[in-house]
Amino acid sequence: MQIDYPQQTHYVALNRQINLWAAELGFQAVGISDTHLAEAESGLLQWLAEGRHGELDYMAKHGLKRTRPSELVPGTLRVISLRMNYLPAGAQDSWNVLENGERAFISRYALGRDYHKVMRNRLAKLAEKIRAAVAGFEGRVFTDSAPVMEVELARKTRLGWRGKHTLLLDREHGSWFFLGEIYVNLPLPIDEPHAEHCGTCSRCIDICPTQAIIAPYKLDARRCISYLTIELKGSIPIELRPLIGNRIYGCDDCQLVCPWNGFAQTTVEPDFAVRNGLDDVSLAELFAWEEADFNAKLAGSAIYRIGHIQWLRNIAVALGNAPTHSDIMAALETRAHHPSDLVREHVAWAILQQVRKGGSH
Repeated sequence: MQIDYPQQTHYVALNRQINLWAAELGFQAVGISDTHLAEAESGLLQWLAEGRHGELDYMAKHGLKRTRPSELVPGTLRVISLRMNYLPAGAQDSWNVLENGERAFISRYALGRDYHKVMRNRLAKLAEKIRAAVAGFEGRVFTDSAPVMEVELARKTRLGWRGKHTLLLDREHGSWFFLGEIYVNLPLPIDEPHAEHCGTCSRCIDICPTQAIIAPYKLDARRCISYLTIELKGSIPIELRPLIGNRIYGCDDCQLVCPWNGFAQTTVEPDFAVRNGLDDVSLAELFAWEEADFNAKLAGSAIYRIGHIQWLRNIAVALGNAPTHSDIMAALETRAHHPSDLVREHVAWAILQQVRKGGSH
């Protein structure tokens, strides 16, 4: 049965009900914000003008809809932001993997099922619950799937503040979580913004392997390892390849050193559990996967979208950075004549790196 909520006091009650529904659906927290993003808009325009988005053309092609929710979805009055933890319990310690150059490091958010699918499904269910209860409700859900400034919207709520690495931070939950949004036409009561607690800390800036965090709260995507291994489709700049180390999909360094992540909680979501042993696996083993192996083992994973060619490109760079070992060179030589120009180029570079370090060829 639908309920009419004509008065603000009733929207307060609805807000409480949304929090209860969200918890039932596996979300750890809910925040409500208005749609005003004028300050963020000026920052975005400057970032784009400086070309720091690299090949992320989608950041510019939607114009100002990214910073004006009511233009993206007419009638939007509020944004419901939701948080879901993703750090899998029992995953191999990240530092241990990063320190072993023959192993592959994959960003911890990508070890399980594709979060887009998990989050979108839960957000849609929450929207349906609201629609069933509220007459005249209109809403649209987003999970990294449209021009939405999710961190800027979330930082306007009680969910956290923007860290110097540009990610959202919470004192009790760190940053190991996904964000999703529902744009709604309801005048729900809005949250008070979370106070910032980074202080003088600069660990995330100092640790970045490629110095992609060019200043507090400013990221040059063109240097970011997550961009280079996931979003960049062509050749990885030669000068950045040695800095990538063994990171073959994403990079978590700025999160790993953040003091607030000492309070982070692991996920209770089974879909985010480690699949295929990807938390601690050898580079040579992954490099041996043929396209059919890649497609079968990574179906339903966020990694699947980069494709086998890009997968091999990334691993080739990591093998070039690996300690000199006969198995490393042998693995590289299996792909030296690969049909893809992109793969051959990066394998040739990796073989040269190994030779310079004393490997045989």
